Amino acid sequence: MTILVEQPDFAIEVEEKKVSDQTGEENELVLDGEFVVPPTNAFGHTFRDYDVNSDRRDGVEEFYRINHINQSVDFVKRMREEYGKLDKVEMSIWECCELLNEVVDESDPDLDEPQIEHLLQTAEAIRKDYPDEGWLHLTALIHDLGKVLHLPAFGELPQWAVVGDTYPVGCAFDESIVHHKHFKKNLDYNNPAYNTKYGIYSEGCGLDNVLMSWGHDDYMYLVAKENKSTLPSAGLFIIRYHSFYGTL
Repeated sequence: MTILVEQPDFAIEVEEKKVSDQTGEENELVLDGEFVVPPTNAFGHTFRDYDVNSDRRDGVEEFYRINHINQSVDFVKRMREEYGKLDKVEMSIWECCELLNEVVDESDPDLDEPQIEHLLQTAEAIRKDYPDEGWLHLTALIHDLGKVLHLPAFGELPQWAVVGDTYPVGCAFDESIVHHKHFKKNLDYNNPAYNTKYGIYSEGCGLDNVLMSWGHDDYMYLVAKENKSTLPSAGLFIIRYHSFYGTL
């Protein structure tokens, strides 16, 4: 798909402030533009809390257990080679969005709704906060479209190869990665070529030269890049790394 947008002006400031309820207690974060960040997730807990006792906890940890065992350098290279061909399906953006009615992200501790709701909510929230940045609205809308990898037409990859936080492979797995303990069964964990601080990389090599775990982020980045999307580099960066919460 080719996406036409204007180059952005990055001189944007966002004001964060607390608002009070009728009791006078501050309980919600408001970003200038009137989008309200709720104080708790869909299950009444704080966001991205992987240890809280909830209906999602065990399933999310099991997801990461399998993910961490299987996301090796060899696996990532095979997936990038296979899906970099972009020979699966040709469709419009909205057709792809509608397919996400069939995908619920097993790695998400905060939400268990079809992913089309997530992408529409994300795009609308960003539209309110940055009304003049059309490229950013579009980036928000399509950032998770790569999750169609889980569907039959795209190879029906298991969720551990599609969703979840991403992280570098080819070097020691950082302890900041959620459920880090499960990497001990990854083939690369004890491989001296991959288990040092820098592994196959050199200090300061740049994020573009780092091989990330495979999933929807990298796939959608390849789709946009290889189809010569005119999204600005910032949009492509967001798509490629929006699930990367760890450190290097």
